[in-house]
Amino acid sequence: LPESGVPQLVQPMIWDYAADIDVEGKVQLIEKYHRCGFSKVWFASAFKGATGVNQSLTLIGHHLRNQLEWLQVASRSPADALAGIALTGWQRYDHFSVLCELLPVAIPSLAVCLQALKNGGYSEKVKENVEKLLGMSNLEIDTFMR
Repeated sequence: LPESGVPQLVQPMIWDYAADIDVEGKVQLIEKYHRCGFSKVWFASAFKGATGVNQSLTLIGHHLRNQLEWLQVASRSPADALAGIALTGWQRYDHFSVLCELLPVAIPSLAVCLQALKNGGYSEKVKENVEKLLGMSNLEIDTFMR
């Protein structure tokens, strides 16, 4: 790869939507990319649409844990290795599938994920901020919102 010149032309994106990603494995992958000459990598997480083809509602806790795992990867990675994170919101698994987790039901998840990434974690203060921003009285993380 270094001789090909590709590392100077592109930045790899590492995708993982799981709530329990292999943090150490991702760090090792980033280090391997770095040794190959890639100066930056991107992460891709999800705030909705990555938990089941027929999912109707968004389980915020799953997506929040995914963001927190990516924050761990970022904190253990070489300095300045991360270019950014693409916070995806899938609405179908393929072009032949029905839509899942439409945006309106996922807005609380989007807000929680963005605030967790912005603040470097999740706390009661972050929860209160999301509730205030969305005009909600009780944000539910580990159950489906009503």
